[in-house]
Amino acid sequence: MKYLFINSVAGVGSTGRIAADKCRELMKDGHECVLAYGRSCANCDDIQTVRIGSDLDVRLHGVMNRIFDNHGFNSAGSTKRFLRWVREYDPDVIWLHNIHGYYLHVGQLFEYLRFSGKKIIWTLHDCWSFTGHCAYFDYVRCDKWKTGCEKCPQKKNYPASFVMDGSSENYASKKYWFTGIPNLTIQVPSQWLADRVKAGFLGDYPVEVVYNTVNREVFKPTPSDFRQKYQLQDRIILLGVANIWEERKGLKDFVALSRLLDDRYKIVLVGLSPEQSRELPDSILCLPRTDNIRQLVEIYTASDLYINPSVEETFGMTTLEAQYCGTPSIVYEDTACEEIVRQFGGKAVPRGPENLLNAIRVFS
Repeated sequence: MKYLFINSVAGVGSTGRIAADKCRELMKDGHECVLAYGRSCANCDDIQTVRIGSDLDVRLHGVMNRIFDNHGFNSAGSTKRFLRWVREYDPDVIWLHNIHGYYLHVGQLFEYLRFSGKKIIWTLHDCWSFTGHCAYFDYVRCDKWKTGCEKCPQKKNYPASFVMDGSSENYASKKYWFTGIPNLTIQVPSQWLADRVKAGFLGDYPVEVVYNTVNREVFKPTPSDFRQKYQLQDRIILLGVANIWEERKGLKDFVALSRLLDDRYKIVLVGLSPEQSRELPDSILCLPRTDNIRQLVEIYTASDLYINPSVEETFGMTTLEAQYCGTPSIVYEDTACEEIVRQFGGKAVPRGPENLLNAIRVFS
């Protein structure tokens, strides 16, 4: 069979690696796969990829959203060209992943899907598809998405708008375009997300919980000189990793935790921006984001504990990656990450740096 995957990125970040690994899995079984992406691609030399649009298209989409708050309803020209290619490729199965990220006109895409006659799978990695603006809402205690968004409290968060609030119009447009698509099944990586999908306007679709997996040939204990490089030979390394250290990821809790720890411990954070690195205390080793998977695996392996203080995750891929590299995890209760440690090992604790500290002492 011929599969077409669509995701914002290919082979990088959590969703990009998930989509690429699924392609590889299907290709081993003799299927043909193409991974279409909108922003960046790496580690995909063995996979056929197609880019949707260009860097300029992404930037223009972002600029329009900053003004009009219409994320997902720009990039009309590049989406039209991509759909011409899709019709020529003529896949049997279209597998959507993240369709947000400033690279697609989702209205055009779903107009095609509605009449395509194709089998459609949609893997949701966050909540953007059934809200009027945001990708996450629990941590700000907002439930407008259940009935209709307006006056979004997260207008300036991703996908940020600094002028207009289009949350009401976006909610109505998504509900119109995303519902009533024949042969569409939604997959989610946690029961946490499944419960929220069923409570929103996508709830009429079949919803399957399929936990994410990682390539265990890649994510495995891998020795390196990481400790020597940063002079951490005698320290207990507490690791945190994120693509973007936004508020819900728990950066403030890491800062508070650093003040509670003695010199035996060293917090190492990967994925920080230069601005964030300058603002954090010297007690935290600040490292930038890396798309080098082997480097990431080496850091996981060198660490003693993986700490994920995120208060809202739909799965928490880095938690599972760390586990497979031999590093136990500590996460917060009442998040999807708790499902990971329940299934794969680790510990879930109530929210708060003091509770993290108590669990760290048990492990170390």
